[in-house]
Amino acid sequence: MSTEEDHKAQLDAQFDAQLGSQFEKPGDLVERNEDTGVMQVESLCMNCHKNGVTRLLLLRVPFFHEIILESFECEHCHWKDNTIKSASQIQEKGAKYTLDVENETDFQRQVIRSDFSVFKVESLGIEMPKGSSQMTTVEGVIQTIHESLAGEQDLRKEQAPELHDALVPIIAGLKKMLDREGFPFQVSLDDPTGNSWIAPTTTDSGSKYKRRDYPRTHEQNEELGISGDPDAVKNEGVTEPEDAEIVPGQVYSLPSECPGCAKDCFTNMKQIEIPYFKEVIVWGTACEHCGYKSSEVKTGGEVPEKGKRITLTVENEVDLARDILKSDTCALHSEELEVSVQPGTLGGRFTTVEGLLTEIRDQLRGQIFDVDDTTGSGGDSMASSDKEKWERFFARLDSAINGELKFVITLEDPMANSYVQDLCAPAIDHQIKTEEYTRTEEEEEELGLKDMKVEGYEEDEKKPAEEAAEQQS
Repeated sequence: MSTEEDHKAQLDAQFDAQLGSQFEKPGDLVERNEDTGVMQVESLCMNCHKNGVTRLLLLRVPFFHEIILESFECEHCHWKDNTIKSASQIQEKGAKYTLDVENETDFQRQVIRSDFSVFKVESLGIEMPKGSSQMTTVEGVIQTIHESLAGEQDLRKEQAPELHDALVPIIAGLKKMLDREGFPFQVSLDDPTGNSWIAPTTTDSGSKYKRRDYPRTHEQNEELGISGDPDAVKNEGVTEPEDAEIVPGQVYSLPSECPGCAKDCFTNMKQIEIPYFKEVIVWGTACEHCGYKSSEVKTGGEVPEKGKRITLTVENEVDLARDILKSDTCALHSEELEVSVQPGTLGGRFTTVEGLLTEIRDQLRGQIFDVDDTTGSGGDSMASSDKEKWERFFARLDSAINGELKFVITLEDPMANSYVQDLCAPAIDHQIKTEEYTRTEEEEEELGLKDMKVEGYEEDEKKPAEEAAEQQS
């Protein structure tokens, strides 16, 4: 059997696993076109309540994973409906994507929305609420929001004139975007299941396109129907160490809730001191129920006045073995490797240079070439030119990991919480260049520093108490 046939067999097996058990009831009409892979199922029309036909197709999306396209049509009332469903299970973490839409190419980026996702037009401060899942483009979502708001304006003018007037500038802003006159603007897509997506491109740089993975809260797990212990939320973050202060080197176990299966588990924490840097806390979670594992590093201390930029020249295997701490606020760049990792993408990591590059490679490969994709086809719609470009990228990254390629990496951390091991300390290591820089207004805003008040807050706390005393007197 050829590799292409193997891949098709894998998709068929996954398709059967996802759908087969749902349509084995008496009376269901189940047919499959062996050439196209389309499955036809007899189902009930939600409009006229007679039987219609639903067509389903399992599709591999490049940079994402498998989805199921559903298309329903009723021959009696001619009602039609198109939706998508994820062919993957709920992911271990939720995901939030942010995109600066600057041109027509960005406007045509593919968007996949699950039933639990929230799409926001950040520039206008509006959001598209949770609803039916869909596979569309950024333009398609903007068009849907515009039609939904504009279609009921006449009714609002009579019944809710204040709401009508408030929506006028928002609808005008959406129309301006659709007319290609509103560039640039920012959109975001937040999905606690991790099964929604905005397509990236190989030319994304800076903060134009960002993805942030985050652990779900207990409330989000309950909403998704995967919460195992109703009292688990009471245990989040609770610990009773014997000592008043955390003892460096001692492991503390905290009862928590597994992000993967929502059952009870423990998160272990340990404070360690990095020479010539600062103290950090390493967190590790291992669930005995589902096998979920994760680790993260948190740094403490006061907020520094400036950010820090660290540039390391990697020349050999010794440099690959250097310890490296990348905080969750740190961005990583390398022109030689054509790698750009935005803050929050990998979270906090304390590893080696080789280990960090390996994590970047494995995460990207998992998004582009699915872990079960033995052919390396990258999905049903990946262009051959894109495939060749990604193959060259991974080959170069593998060469760097194996010590066959010299390169330079730069860690840029606005909170100055990242670190690269200095092999010559306390003498000067000429392969490391460290410099401070002034944070941009955008970085200050993202870190919440503009709203932080560190001086005079005592007076603000006294005022409510004084006012309450005056009212009582």
